[in-house]
Amino acid sequence: MKKTLQKEVINAFSEPDEKYTIEQLGNGLINHTFRISEKSSGKTLLIQQINKNVFKKPLDVQDNYLKLFQYKNGSKQILFPSPVELKNSQPLFIDADGNYWRAFEFLDETVTLDVPQNTKQAYATAKTFGQITAFLSSFNAEELNIVIPDFHNLAFRYKQFEDALKNAKGERLKKAATLIEEVRKRGYKKFYEQLITHPTDFPKRVMHHDAKIANVLFDKKTGNVICAIDFDTTMPGYFFSDLGDMIRSMACSSDEHNTDFEKLHIRKDFYKAILNGYLEVMNDYLTTEEKKYIHSAGLIMIYMQAVRFIADYLNNDTYYQISYAEQNFDRGLNQVTLLKNLEEFLLEEYNFSL
Repeated sequence: MKKTLQKEVINAFSEPDEKYTIEQLGNGLINHTFRISEKSSGKTLLIQQINKNVFKKPLDVQDNYLKLFQYKNGSKQILFPSPVELKNSQPLFIDADGNYWRAFEFLDETVTLDVPQNTKQAYATAKTFGQITAFLSSFNAEELNIVIPDFHNLAFRYKQFEDALKNAKGERLKKAATLIEEVRKRGYKKFYEQLITHPTDFPKRVMHHDAKIANVLFDKKTGNVICAIDFDTTMPGYFFSDLGDMIRSMACSSDEHNTDFEKLHIRKDFYKAILNGYLEVMNDYLTTEEKKYIHSAGLIMIYMQAVRFIADYLNNDTYYQISYAEQNFDRGLNQVTLLKNLEEFLLEEYNFSL
């Protein structure tokens, strides 16, 4: 946060001339987030700048959260961090540089984790995101703004992949030939296209769309879940999004940056913990077809991420940041390897395949 903006932004959410301390939280890759502690009142706020390059309509992002928070309406079934109201009653504060800011109550004595350290944490995370969708089951998902169009639209992502193939240079096409074949020979895009044409069997629901353990607050002392956070991508979606994201990010032995491909695998106990935690609360809300194809969730999300990494590699790395020349190729290989492992596990353990 620029020093010239500190007073302007903070005074929008707190009392004038209040003395405070500032601490930056997280790595700031998407939104810039700060903890503001008022010295006299002891009040602590989380103030955040919404990245308008990622979220083209920041007001839509905040509008979605306010709708969900108002729907909660004091219910003790679930906790959403309370938004701090601006003095002028506007949903966001816009600073002199045109940046968008908001604030939430800061929940003390909490901690976030980058990866689950055990199956109990994976189970609790899956249950938490299941509780959100279950609680919002009677909320009309279509009332939410589409903050990132086609975010988990596999048909759209596959079209991007096909466009990348047409424009790719020969050298990259040759290197990625095996990965391209792995993508092409699988029928997940066809399954997705059939899924979206059957709204009764596969209804749109309120999906968090960034369901990972880093977006869950745990109690520092007890280790219990306090609540989920970061609802910026919450919008209408299909059943596979949140569960699939959790399988991709928590059931794997390591993340997409790992290049030790021979050791990359699906942790069976973590997969089962995630599935059980999610179904504990969502089982009564899912349709018969969603339950029938519940194991497709991880397959679709891992496949979609593989498609995106390979397409970006063919496009000469225009979307994902890289730290070395072949990183997107390695990320694509990582996800294809993970996909194969999941396919083998599901066939052996559940006799499931698409």
